Amino acid sequence: MPVLENLKPQRVFYYFEEITKIPHGSGNTKEISDYLVAFAKNQGLRWIQDESNNVIIFKEASKGYEKVPSVMLQGHMDMVCEKKKGNTHDFTKDPLKLHIEGDYISADGTTLGGDDGIAVAYGLALLEDDTLEHPALEVVFTVDEEIGLLGASALDASCLNAKYLINLDSEEEGILWAGCAGGMTAVTKLPVRYQECTGMKWKIRVSGLLGGHSGAEIDKNRANATLILARFLKECRQQGDYVLAELSGGLKDNAIPRDAEALILADTETGEKIAAYADIFTQALRKEYAGCDEGITVTAEPLGQGAEPALHPVSLEKVLFFLLNYPNGIQKMCGFIDGLVETSCNLGITALTPEALCGSASVRSSVGTAKQALADKIAYLTEFLGGDFTAEGDYPSWEYRQNSHLRTVMVQVYRKLYGKEPEVQVIHAGLECGLFYEKIPGLDCVSIGPDMKDIHTSEEKLSISSVQRVWDYLVEVLREIKE
Repeated sequence: MPVLENLKPQRVFYYFEEITKIPHGSGNTKEISDYLVAFAKNQGLRWIQDESNNVIIFKEASKGYEKVPSVMLQGHMDMVCEKKKGNTHDFTKDPLKLHIEGDYISADGTTLGGDDGIAVAYGLALLEDDTLEHPALEVVFTVDEEIGLLGASALDASCLNAKYLINLDSEEEGILWAGCAGGMTAVTKLPVRYQECTGMKWKIRVSGLLGGHSGAEIDKNRANATLILARFLKECRQQGDYVLAELSGGLKDNAIPRDAEALILADTETGEKIAAYADIFTQALRKEYAGCDEGITVTAEPLGQGAEPALHPVSLEKVLFFLLNYPNGIQKMCGFIDGLVETSCNLGITALTPEALCGSASVRSSVGTAKQALADKIAYLTEFLGGDFTAEGDYPSWEYRQNSHLRTVMVQVYRKLYGKEPEVQVIHAGLECGLFYEKIPGLDCVSIGPDMKDIHTSEEKLSISSVQRVWDYLVEVLREIKE
């Protein structure tokens, strides 16, 4: 039985729930892409589906809007696939299990995909409704935004005629995003050597962190579980010698790692000292992160005697040096917009393999040269230690436009509907607007969206009432866009 069937606007929530039944994690978008094509065919609308699975659906202007410039509505169809530890959900085949609690929709122990499934739902509801007044619409659904804006980067924009772009990938109602950071994924591989070792095995765990989006939450002073683990491994050497057999942390380069683990081998006495120090270390961290990430817990659990391939001492030194000197977090604040992060880095995925310590980080900056300088710094650190560096998914920033007709209209409509001014912000997160802004000269862009909480985590929530208000706002903006 549908969970959202009694919510209004009915068709928006209908399509949102339909989307949650279709697996659509990044890199797994063929099925949802085909669903969008089938929708267009059923509606008798012109459509394009490219080799990357991006889909564009066109709708002619309603009566009286034939001479108004076209409007592009845009969002991405892929979602971040995160789940609680121990959850058995299979993102490649299982539908999400939706829940309503008060004003919020969530999923059972997994991400919800409100980022950016709600954009897809808005787009489909607009396309099927012939009662609305609007200019010609070009509704663009891209793929693999969450892993580097890959779909938007690959999309051929020559078929698009829009003068205005309303992106539907923001997470806070009442805020008009008018610019964003550019970014890239910094991929590092640091070769390591192993030797066979015997001793008591101890599992080191860092857990209880809040995590979050590496752009939107990078300024909230939340801890990076992997780097906390590296710090602990360095400090606990004072308790005695150990060898490191395994290390891993994080699941997505654009999500702040919430959990990290290591396997060490040490004698029983040293292991017990390390376990006791874990309690002391935990209390120190909770004090350091009071008010922002005070649920941090570090534990050391004995697993029994055994043999494991463990890092050669030189490799261990390189691994710890690399992690402890990685330029993670905020690197520079913007000099002319109060509170805006200009440049940052998030080491999101780290894994010790039989050949190398592998890392994947999200590098962001609203200044292109600063972004490149930070990437160069990571490359220098990596290569100095004998490793390899690769930059992937490089995308441009979306520069703030001083004169924007679209933004002016959207501010006026918001004021008319709600009797107050919306906030206009530039954000420290990657949006596809930057790529479309680069591909289509003169494109006038604004990004909006309903309230969401804890995106990219298993605690993700979408506000029902906010979805309703943003729908009303979007419909009115399209009606008022006449020049």
